[in-house]
Amino acid sequence: MLLEVCVDTMEGAWAAVRSGAGRIELCSALSEGGLTPSAGLMRAAAKLPVPVYAMIRPRAGHFRFSEAEEEIMASDIKLAKDFGLAGVVLGAQHGDHTLDRDMLERLSDRAAGLGRTLHRVIDVVPDPFAALETAIDLGFERVLTSGGQATANAGQAVIREMAATADFRIGIMPGAGLRPDLVANIIQSTGVTEVHASCSVIVIDEDADGLFCPPGGCRKTSEDLVKQMVAAIGNSGC
Repeated sequence: MLLEVCVDTMEGAWAAVRSGAGRIELCSALSEGGLTPSAGLMRAAAKLPVPVYAMIRPRAGHFRFSEAEEEIMASDIKLAKDFGLAGVVLGAQHGDHTLDRDMLERLSDRAAGLGRTLHRVIDVVPDPFAALETAIDLGFERVLTSGGQATANAGQAVIREMAATADFRIGIMPGAGLRPDLVANIIQSTGVTEVHASCSVIVIDEDADGLFCPPGGCRKTSEDLVKQMVAAIGNSGC
């Protein structure tokens, strides 16, 4: 069993690694669902002692990307490769919400030599099982999914069916709203071998000025939560 933790700072990345995370999904702007990390953050994260996968998503919002945005993603994939990261996290769809196989194939070609995760675009397609077969055909290592629901706990019936359909041809990685008290049940219910979580808590910054530092606090990776997740995974019996 492996825990992947999504982070958007080096502080968060090291906190996750120290507490037992087996892989890092590196992003910027987790508050927007995760965007492409900066070149500097990619370079720094390449020094981590666990595999690091960079999110490749040039903006917030839908996953219907233009030609110009595709070129941006291709350039960012090259940066991830040049800096020595282990992989990238991709997703793209057409106007009818089906996966954009052609764009994903072109981006996959740019990512040759890197691992690839299909992100939660699979949760907003009309047929996730058709999308799953496309991901398998394109050679993705895994898909990150909540089973089409707001949380992986709510979507675990679909996740279980996806794992059975995949039959180890591709990894199925539940994510979204996973907590230590839920993760063992999801692992046992679905038979997956890796899970994804932010393991974050809201931290109040005493120096918050209310303009650039939100007075309500910011989410930060919690070493304690990562440790609790790792322990819960270890106690899942899988």
